Amino acid sequence: MITEIPVQHLDVEKFIEEKVAEIRKAVGSGTAINALSGGVDSSAVTMLGHRAIGRQLRTVFVDNGLMRQDEPEQVVGLFAALGVPVEIVDARQEFFDALKAITDPEAKREAITQTFYRHVFGRIVRESRAKCLLQGTILTDVDETVAGIKRQHNVFEQLGIDPQAAFGYRIIEPLIQLRKDGVRRVGEALGLPAELFERIPFPGPALSARVIGEVTPQRIETVRKATVVVEQMLRGTDAFQYMAILHEDRVTGMRDGRRDFGQQIEVRCWQSTDARTAKPTRLTFDVLEALAAGILDAVPGVVSVTYNITPKPPSTIEAV
Repeated sequence: MITEIPVQHLDVEKFIEEKVAEIRKAVGSGTAINALSGGVDSSAVTMLGHRAIGRQLRTVFVDNGLMRQDEPEQVVGLFAALGVPVEIVDARQEFFDALKAITDPEAKREAITQTFYRHVFGRIVRESRAKCLLQGTILTDVDETVAGIKRQHNVFEQLGIDPQAAFGYRIIEPLIQLRKDGVRRVGEALGLPAELFERIPFPGPALSARVIGEVTPQRIETVRKATVVVEQMLRGTDAFQYMAILHEDRVTGMRDGRRDFGQQIEVRCWQSTDARTAKPTRLTFDVLEALAAGILDAVPGVVSVTYNITPKPPSTIEAV
């Protein structure tokens, strides 16, 4: 049973002190590894790990081909400025091979989980002889997985899976008692710049969680281009999260006076504090029209742009 620390009861400095001590004890004189994605959770746990064990922690950015535009280089640059070296591991082909022909949402998540933990990370761990993986799992990840809402790729022990037996290394999860609002406070106290600790959430399966149907390099590139437009245009809102989603069915549109079968992008924008519940942001129609125009102009093949107005529940924040 995980004991939640609500943000109103969080003593940030005491929490950091306790987790630093726990990480040092768990790792001892050995080596630990963590995977940095640039999201709030992984960024906070990276800084926590480096405060705890310094050079004993090897930080890698796994380029799975599913990230936002220029994300690997941007994240590595931000952490270099913080004095934290990050190694980029190119695993794009492995992930796309694993996702080939898969359309079921849970099967896609499982393919990503196995590729990341068993193959890509397993190889990195074997080469480095590390015994521990430091990971930014938070309480909402566990809740959604245990409740059967969706399998989060970073949840194991709560499902009866022993990472040591399954993958050959131990997983340390210092943020697991917190939700997103608490993690942001910890990240700020650890010295993360606002552009990292205030960053909108981004899913572990990355842009594959925003492609309905099969994930291919071409379909990822479509949703990546739409994501650029959505994030640029909604960055000034106070929304908790916003995203573009690529639908599977081709829809009928018109271009140059003729019928054109094209693709559909769905935009979602949410108001929330901890992701357990959420309401769609009441964007003005002018903003919605500008979003549609921007996506249609920037993303070839798109003929339809929609906006989701369903709250969570029954919807979820991510589509897949």
